[in-house]
Amino acid sequence: MIESDLIKIEAIQIAEAFNIKKIRTEFEVETYSSSISELFYAFKSKNQYLYIFDYGVIVFANYTASDKKEFIEFVKKYAIEIVDVNLFEEYTIEIDKTLLKTYVKNNSVTVPFVDSSVLRIVMLNIAQSVALEFYETLSDDLITSSKEYILELEKRGRLSISKTNLLKYIGKVLNVKNSIVDNLYILDDPNLVWDHEDLNLLNRSLKTNFDIIPRFKDLDYRLGIVEDNLKLFTDVLNVRESSRLEWIVIILIAIEILIALYFH
Repeated sequence: MIESDLIKIEAIQIAEAFNIKKIRTEFEVETYSSSISELFYAFKSKNQYLYIFDYGVIVFANYTASDKKEFIEFVKKYAIEIVDVNLFEEYTIEIDKTLLKTYVKNNSVTVPFVDSSVLRIVMLNIAQSVALEFYETLSDDLITSSKEYILELEKRGRLSISKTNLLKYIGKVLNVKNSIVDNLYILDDPNLVWDHEDLNLLNRSLKTNFDIIPRFKDLDYRLGIVEDNLKLFTDVLNVRESSRLEWIVIILIAIEILIALYFH
C-alpha cells in the first residue's frame, strides 16, 4: 500500500527507443518488476516510482523537477535517437478511502486505495498516450509533406524532387510504419489485469479516457493514406526512370545510325 493522498505523475517521450537491457544492468538499482520491454522501480522511502519503456517513454511518480532532470540526463546515454519534440502528459492519482469504486476523469483518477499494481496500470496508460502522440506527430509530418508533393503533381504534372530524396522520403515513411508495428504491443493489456477484475476495469476505463484504441485506429488510417501516396510517388518515379532510359536508348540508336551513315 502506498501511503499518500495524492500522487503526481508525468510521462515524457525522451527517445524513439531505449536499450532496456543496458539500463537494467548499469542503473544498479533493483527493479520492482521488469521484462524485456519495461522496467518498474519503487523507491518507497521517497514515495517515488519510475517506469521506463523501450519505446522511449519514461513515467515519473512523485518526482521533483531536479530529480527528473537528473535521471533524464542519465538515461539519455541509453537512448536510440533522442526526440526533438516536447511531448509529455501529466496526471494525478487521488486516494479517497471512503470510496467503493474508482472514478476516472480527464486529468486525474480517484481510487479507494493505491498499491504498486494500480500505480503501474495508471503509469502504463499515460505512457501509451504519450507514445501515440509521438507517432501522431510523425504521421502528421508525413501527411503534410505528401500533400506538398501531390499539390506539385496537380500544378506541374511532375515531381521536381530528385530520385535520391524521394527514396529517402520513402525510407522515412517505412521506418515510421515499422516502428509503430514493432511497438504494437503497447496496446496489449498487461498481465497483471488478467486475474483481477478491479484492475481490468481500471485499465479499460483509462484506455477509454485517453482514447487509446480510437487514436491508434486513426493513426493506422493516416499511415495507410501515406502508404498509398508512396505507391503513387513510386509509380511516378518508375515512369520518369523509364522515360529517361527510353531517351538514352533513342539517343544511342541515333548515334549508331549517324556513325553508320558517316562511314558509308
